[in-house]
Amino acid sequence: MSEKNILVFTIDAQITPSDYMDLVDFIYRNYVAPNLKHFTNIVRSASETGIFLFFTAVDPDRKWYIDVQISIGKPISVRMVLSSSEVPGSAVNWLRSNLVAAVRFFEDQLRKTTVYFTWVEGEEIIPERVLEARKNFVYRMFSESMLLLFILFTSLSIILFLILGSYAPITLVLMQFTLILFSDRIIGRMGDWRITEKNPLIHVFQYNIPVSEYKSFLNKHGAEIFSKIKKEIYSRTLALGKPMNYEICAEVLSQYGLEYNSERVSAKSVNLYEIVKQAAEKFELPVPKIIVSNTTLPNAAASGPWPSRGVILVTTGLLVQLEEKEILSVIGHEFSHLRGRDPLFLFLLTSMEYLLRFYVFWPLLYFLGYFYLIIALGAVYFVAKFFESKADLESAIKIGEPQTLANALRKIGFRRLQLEARRGYAIQEWLGWDPHPPLYFRIYRLESLRDPSRIKHPLIRSIKDNILGFLEIIG
Repeated sequence: MSEKNILVFTIDAQITPSDYMDLVDFIYRNYVAPNLKHFTNIVRSASETGIFLFFTAVDPDRKWYIDVQISIGKPISVRMVLSSSEVPGSAVNWLRSNLVAAVRFFEDQLRKTTVYFTWVEGEEIIPERVLEARKNFVYRMFSESMLLLFILFTSLSIILFLILGSYAPITLVLMQFTLILFSDRIIGRMGDWRITEKNPLIHVFQYNIPVSEYKSFLNKHGAEIFSKIKKEIYSRTLALGKPMNYEICAEVLSQYGLEYNSERVSAKSVNLYEIVKQAAEKFELPVPKIIVSNTTLPNAAASGPWPSRGVILVTTGLLVQLEEKEILSVIGHEFSHLRGRDPLFLFLLTSMEYLLRFYVFWPLLYFLGYFYLIIALGAVYFVAKFFESKADLESAIKIGEPQTLANALRKIGFRRLQLEARRGYAIQEWLGWDPHPPLYFRIYRLESLRDPSRIKHPLIRSIKDNILGFLEIIG
């Protein structure tokens, strides 16, 4: 068998040994069994040598086949043996992407029944929570290129126009500019913890409860029971200056009728300051303020009027789901926004459109009505996609890990990728009011890079790539 006909790759997954067989069953039930017309020779195996899933993907016309062996572990290893060079690349990519998606969905299922404890030494203990609606609005307003801020002020302009007349647009632009000047302080107040060189670590301790046990436990005690468990564990450990330890966790969980299994426990410490410092050195920028929001949403954002007043906000959800190299690549993306002063540039762009709309294009707005706003804002968001794509490229160039950034995007955006597999949804992503290009486009672009250092003008390259990517999907 030629080496060209053998593909071996790994999938990083945050699972414990007690989940290995459950993962095999999950892939079989949700991926293999519903597509039995495409698969044969299915074997699930658990022995001293390991836990495996074997199957053969078969061409409907019987012209080719792919033997697949999945070895469950850390990481998950996948070996594909192609029957010949006639196996189409699209079939291999389809198989690979679906296997990765199956693992991600399984991880997401585990996270729903996992109790998390995240803390920073010496800081106030704040249990992890779902992002509050108020904070989520402010977070989005001052991140994502601040375009939500622009839309908010556009809405307020109607009221101010009645009061100030023709001076309302200029007044609003000045108000928005003032907020942008202090955006680093606004973002800074949103976080739960400040990370510094003297206090650089984020600690994560998590305990996964089996799905069946989790559901029966909730039915018996109600959804608030986990908050009580967390508070009791915190009060007996971190609140007293003691480290989180397995013995106390086991004792508290058993008090509430949960059987403690050490295999379902995982813990890690992330030196977030060192990661951000590495990215700062790569971009030749000062280390910005580092703010952590203890929320389940996996995300990162950069804000500030210029690099010396920059702030990086990271959620604990991102730290839980990604490995350190992946976190570094995501932070690199945010540093591109800081170095390029992207928020200020997009402020100028949106302000120009806004002022022209009121002082020059008002007759056009009168005749076209909402259609003008749809077209104008659609164009603004499409231009914003250039800067997001540029940030991907600059992270790949400076950090030197395009594949790692692609992996990070796959992990945190696997649901969106499944939707973008439908052409209509992908077109909607290109035309919608989202500053980010479709995820499939960003990942494919990163994975196609062979030598990022040869790219001399990331923004020009990004403009070209976005236009070609859009034309390709609508063509």
